[in-house]
Amino acid sequence: MEEIYLGLGSNIGDRKKHITQAINKIETHIGPCLQQSSLYKTAAWGKTNQSYFINQVIQISTSKAPIDILDGILDIERQLGRVRKEKWGERTIDIDLLFYGSEIVELPRLLVPHPFIAERRFVLAPLYEIAPDFIHPIFERSIGSLLEDCPDTLPVELVY
Repeated sequence: MEEIYLGLGSNIGDRKKHITQAINKIETHIGPCLQQSSLYKTAAWGKTNQSYFINQVIQISTSKAPIDILDGILDIERQLGRVRKEKWGERTIDIDLLFYGSEIVELPRLLVPHPFIAERRFVLAPLYEIAPDFIHPIFERSIGSLLEDCPDTLPVELVY
């Protein structure tokens, strides 16, 4: 069994409900949730002229391979109404595979650790809440250290 971290976000409709539904489906199809951060209200990153997001990071335990996890989370996103119209556009749900234990995965469809973790405060803040000492396997730095040096200055507010 591998302990992995997933980032979840929603900025359309009932954001909290979409995240709750995603976690329920993740637990059914990928593995049990071991920890979950609080919910955070965050500004849109990348394409900034859209509604705010609610973001959360969860840790789950799974025996699935990274590519199977990717296929599973893409299926969950489709089930919850995600339509990919434009890069970084609005979405009912977004699920990213952030870390697969301490492994480095380089496949044509998947890079793990997620390549933008160190640049995204909306990922680092909730991740810091549940895994402040986790060491990024490429940068060899803790999540706390990455958060301190994060260049992203967009607001991240604790909600629930």
